[in-house]
Amino acid sequence: MSDLAIRPVNAADYSVWLNLWQAYQRFYKTDIPETVTQVTWQRMLDDAEPINAALAWLDGVAVGMVHYIYHRSCWTIENSCYLQDLLVDDAARGAGVGRQLIEYVYATAKTAGCAKVHWLTHETNDTAIGLYQRVAEQPGFIQFRKTL
Repeated sequence: MSDLAIRPVNAADYSVWLNLWQAYQRFYKTDIPETVTQVTWQRMLDDAEPINAALAWLDGVAVGMVHYIYHRSCWTIENSCYLQDLLVDDAARGAGVGRQLIEYVYATAKTAGCAKVHWLTHETNDTAIGLYQRVAEQPGFIQFRKTL
């Protein structure tokens, strides 16, 4: 997929990013409040923040997005990178865009000095799991959480 370009978001990307962000929320059957979306977007544009976002562009159309966050770890001196959200538009699925977005995060995190990239997906997301098993290891941890 030689004509695919992946780059960090900029302020002019808001509307295309928002469309993908809303599609991501529909996929996971969630509704993130508008105020959270606005603060998240501003954080993505702020170089002092650890949250980052990139868009995948194919023929001038944004067909995918990824959000990733650098954070400290008690297991390494170097930061880790949490790949929080990944979405490929329905029309572009199966064309390698998801893999390219993951590879982009790997390269960006490595350049930033991170020791690892990690992420979660829902156990029913079989298509994504198939890709993730090809590009990463599955360490067997089970997530627990409590909303506060």
